[in-house]
Amino acid sequence: MTTHFIKLTDPTSSVVEVFNRWENNPHLIPLTRPNKNKSELERRDNMTLDDINKRLENHHVYLIYLNDQLIGEMNYMVDPSHLYKKEPGTAWIGITIGENEGRGKGIGYVAIQYLEEQIKKEGLKRIELGVFEFNKQAQKLYQKLGYKEIGSIDNFTFWQDKMWTDIRMDKYV
Repeated sequence: MTTHFIKLTDPTSSVVEVFNRWENNPHLIPLTRPNKNKSELERRDNMTLDDINKRLENHHVYLIYLNDQLIGEMNYMVDPSHLYKKEPGTAWIGITIGENEGRGKGIGYVAIQYLEEQIKKEGLKRIELGVFEFNKQAQKLYQKLGYKEIGSIDNFTFWQDKMWTDIRMDKYV
């Protein structure tokens, strides 16, 4: 099992197709985006090549490969407006393991460590993230990597017929 990462600089239509599959996967939607209600949870979106190129203007995106299969993506942006703790020089991170073959194998752990190294190389000192309270597996991963809870936002996302909290965590690198 070989895991490697490639910075996305020139997206292709095949990358767009994979991103759209993950973005519209009913099992991933509750984990990857906040939803205000049932209709938002059931909403499906399709990105275009232009959409991904526009995203690359303010996101550093890395593709996650297991052997030669694209199984996920991770990204960071610098000082976005949604930071819980408004500290300049902060990277906001996100990760999606989109393919079942990539889950439960420690790939997320290795991927986040790689992303942290890229963030350090950019000279950033702090990382912040949000994780929904029902996503216990992700919370354990972030805690194992040294992230600490710094706050929470109640009634942040809808899933399983109720609203859930977004837990905000950070780490200094």
